[in-house]
Amino acid sequence: MDDVRVLQMIDPVDEDTCQEHVELVPMERAEAERAARMLKAVSDPTRLQLLSMIQSSPKGEACVCDLTKPLGLTQPTVSHHLKLLADAGLLTRDKRGIWVWFAIVPERLEAIRALLA
Repeated sequence: MDDVRVLQMIDPVDEDTCQEHVELVPMERAEAERAARMLKAVSDPTRLQLLSMIQSSPKGEACVCDLTKPLGLTQPTVSHHLKLLADAGLLTRDKRGIWVWFAIVPERLEAIRALLA
């Protein structure tokens, strides 16, 4: 029992213990809501795979018809995921005939990177 140590308890809200007071300012609510929609859109593995395939495509765009086979998913399922990404502002949508082509909006991906930095 000779090895017993007494720890001093410090009150976490005691102003005398805080070395420096920093005024913290949250991001604007509208900006936080936009960021949350973007982050929610990319929080799905399939949607991350879609973004990756579109970004790495030779022309920086991809048709829905080219995205289904690599993922082993049906066209309606892929279209659903692409719609969510487009609604979040991460993709542009261009209808050509019966097919829709998607391209990444670079500024929106940069906004996600900035949030995570």
